[in-house]
Amino acid sequence: MDEFLSRPFYNNTIGEWAIALTIIVSSVIIAKLTFFIISRIVKKFTKRSKSKLDDIIVDMIEEPIVFAIIIAGIWYGLNFLNLNEWWQEFIGKVYYILIIFNIAWMITRLFDALVNEYLEPLVDKSDSDLDDQLLPIARKGIKVTVWIIALVVGLNNAGYDIGALIAGLGIGGLALAMAAKDSVANLFGGFTIFTDKPFTIHDRIKADGFDGTVEEIGIRSTRLKTLEGRIVTIPNAHFASESIENISSETRRKMVLDLGLTYDTTPKAMQDAMVTLQEIAKNNKSVDNVGIVTAFTEFGDSAMIIRFIYYIIKGEDIYATMSSINMEILVKFNEKKFDFAFPTQTIYTVKGD
Repeated sequence: MDEFLSRPFYNNTIGEWAIALTIIVSSVIIAKLTFFIISRIVKKFTKRSKSKLDDIIVDMIEEPIVFAIIIAGIWYGLNFLNLNEWWQEFIGKVYYILIIFNIAWMITRLFDALVNEYLEPLVDKSDSDLDDQLLPIARKGIKVTVWIIALVVGLNNAGYDIGALIAGLGIGGLALAMAAKDSVANLFGGFTIFTDKPFTIHDRIKADGFDGTVEEIGIRSTRLKTLEGRIVTIPNAHFASESIENISSETRRKMVLDLGLTYDTTPKAMQDAMVTLQEIAKNNKSVDNVGIVTAFTEFGDSAMIIRFIYYIIKGEDIYATMSSINMEILVKFNEKKFDFAFPTQTIYTVKGD
């Protein structure tokens, strides 16, 4: 048995390989045991406290701690072996990068959890929509910054020349920008939305053939929830180059209704019909009394046309108001015996000789 364990295999004896493997497997077992202790014991103590902060911290750091134990065990197990200089250097670089990335992972997890628990409720309670727009961008920006710093520090500790790497990226930046010109256009489009403010979150807009409510304004794209309840993602570059109709910006909704009365309607009845329309609009609480228009506009092919314009107050139910107005018109016109016209055609025939 001793002879078998002392047999060399890739510069290490089988016994040394077995010890290294035992160390790695043990680190995995210790990591799982640590996870069990945190989940079943530590969390019970944190739940007894009134503050949620300790619950958040424990919940967010348990997985990075488990990962740290595993990579530490792998590193220690591999370092137990007699490896050549290239492998030792490579393992050391990978180990440093993994440690830095694990720290960045823990920081971003904690940051996300704290934002969800404390910052988002404050933003939801505020009356301004600006913070609703800025929070997702700030959130993504901070997380990206943390990962960039982790990448730079990790590569630097691993022995790579960051200055030369950044210079190389600068040389290739022009080619990358040309290849990603659509993404750059979307970024500028997002900047335009935040500076010009053609709309904000929760506004109803019409854009790119879609009619819906703005759910989220991101760096690259904007999400609309259409009237059918579907989510549509529109690239921000569209908003910088195309027209946008902000329906929510209207102070009142203009309604235009053309009514056709028969040609046997007297001038007095036509005047009475216009007065009746004015009264119907003024008596409706959902209609703005300013700007109501009734006019005898046209001698049509089969009817005399009265144009009726009124404005529904912002916030009122559009369809309910339309239905109420139309029903009142039908009732009043029937009471006054005003006849609505329908398409007719008179044909004259001439007898031949």
